[in-house]
Amino acid sequence: MTDTFAALSDPTRRQILDRLKDGGGLTVSEIGRELPITRQAVSKHLAVLESAELVASMRDGRCKRHYLNPMPLAKLAKRWLSSFDEVPLGALEGFRAGRG
Repeated sequence: MTDTFAALSDPTRRQILDRLKDGGGLTVSEIGRELPITRQAVSKHLAVLESAELVASMRDGRCKRHYLNPMPLAKLAKRWLSSFDEVPLGALEGFRAGRG
């Protein structure tokens, strides 16, 4: 789960995941289109996402196509985020934004 959080912590990697969600099977060049980074930087971000198992890749001839793997995100939501559903709203009573 730590790898997932680390991978999601970067806004560029989140943009890459959004692009893959909207249209999977993209090459590095297709992913990098409209991003203000080099193809090499896209490749490095993809390596982090693959390490966290958020992206799966397959060879297609000379191209390597990248796909979103939603399973780690689903596990994260089910295992960790859903635990906050049980926090009683009364716990927030008296809380004010900006209070130290």
